[in-house]
Amino acid sequence: MEQERIDEVMAGEVARNLLQRPIARLAYVARDGTPRVVPIGYIWDGSAIVMCTATNAAKITALQVNPDVALTIDTDEFPPNVLLLRGKAELEWVDGIPDEYMQINDPSYMTAEQREAWEAGVRSLYDAMYRIRVVPRWAKVLDFETTLPSAVEELVARQEAGSRRSAGKLATD
Repeated sequence: MEQERIDEVMAGEVARNLLQRPIARLAYVARDGTPRVVPIGYIWDGSAIVMCTATNAAKITALQVNPDVALTIDTDEFPPNVLLLRGKAELEWVDGIPDEYMQINDPSYMTAEQREAWEAGVRSLYDAMYRIRVVPRWAKVLDFETTLPSAVEELVARQEAGSRRSAGKLATD
């Protein structure tokens, strides 16, 4: 997919709204060759999805072998809005806690005291983390009003073509 088209998708209103949601689903191939999907907090930095994880996380060893990933960010309401992304995970060891990890964990639902305790717990647990950065190489928005999954779009086109053929046939009968 061309970068211009990716930028267009990512700049759209539906994508911009979805990029404000707190959780994405990260899909990758595990070391045993089977697929995995995990919920993960993230931030959009304007050019990449940025996630953070423990240095001993199974996904890190898997991503070191095969960095190809897919991400889904979606809503719960009907019709659903969905942002689908594909790219390669770039891994970076970070001593201490990455700034993005603190940004991902929005303090708005915690009191100041809870946030302080949470931060102290995080800082005592992790002496390092991995930053996972995924620059979209493919992107699609589904809003089920103006955009649909490709297979459904194909079925709609077939149905419309069949209706036109039927209408043409009736006109000539």
